[in-house]
Amino acid sequence: MYSEIAHNKRKSILMMTLFMLIIGGLAYLFSYAYGGGSPAILVGVLIGGLIYSVIGYYSGMRLSLAVNGAREIKKKDNPRLWRIIENLSITDGLPMPRVFIMDDPSPNAFATGRDPKHAAVCATSGLLEIMNDDELTGVFAHELGHVKNFDSRVSMIAFALTAAIALLADFFLRMSFFRGGDNNEEDQIALFIGIAAAILAPLVAFLVQMAVSRQREYLADATGALTTRYPEGLASALRKIDNTGSVLKNQNTATAHFFFANPLKSHSITNLFSTHPPIRDRIKRLEDMNTHA
Repeated sequence: MYSEIAHNKRKSILMMTLFMLIIGGLAYLFSYAYGGGSPAILVGVLIGGLIYSVIGYYSGMRLSLAVNGAREIKKKDNPRLWRIIENLSITDGLPMPRVFIMDDPSPNAFATGRDPKHAAVCATSGLLEIMNDDELTGVFAHELGHVKNFDSRVSMIAFALTAAIALLADFFLRMSFFRGGDNNEEDQIALFIGIAAAILAPLVAFLVQMAVSRQREYLADATGALTTRYPEGLASALRKIDNTGSVLKNQNTATAHFFFANPLKSHSITNLFSTHPPIRDRIKRLEDMNTHA
């Protein structure tokens, strides 16, 4: 388990490095195409992309809660949910996160926040209705596993950098329409390469985000099972979700990767590149853990 957590952190560093290389490559192509490789343009684009990423990183928790219509609660509002999260936080040695509820009939949940001191967890009203205490404990042991493993931070950074790359690429493509047509052949080739890179870069960034998101779901399942010492509770919750579905009433693709189970419709084009591993694969891993316990 601990080697998996260390491996996840190494993958996170690799992912961040790859994101920065993509941003740096786009910045260089932009400076070359529009400024002959001017260092000032290169530095300006890099700084702009990083500022955008930092803003997204620090505002990510607030935005992810707001766009999903989550409302914060206190202990008196839902003693059952509060008690479960409080007990799990004590077991994990984590600060008590802020607790939110979404008014949505679909059973789902998510965790967000840049670190354990700035974390929040959220349950849908549908999750609270259909889960018993063992199952609800399993779900939030998983979500606090994300917080404990700093997966929430990785998720927010990945989201911010993917958005920054998409913004830079879109700006590059728009600027290409205003470029004059009297350039030499070398400039035209450079512009063509830049446009191709601007089209491909957001896709590459999204695929990197997707790969890490799938791995972190498996890791959070294992961490949650280790916390409760009862993998069957989480497996049972996943079986219920597999039977009822996890599609939210109000969907948001930008925050889909935060959720416990895929919140998007199965026919959505985004599910071709799902950030969530198949639920039945997750159940099988948990059953194997239970067998070898």
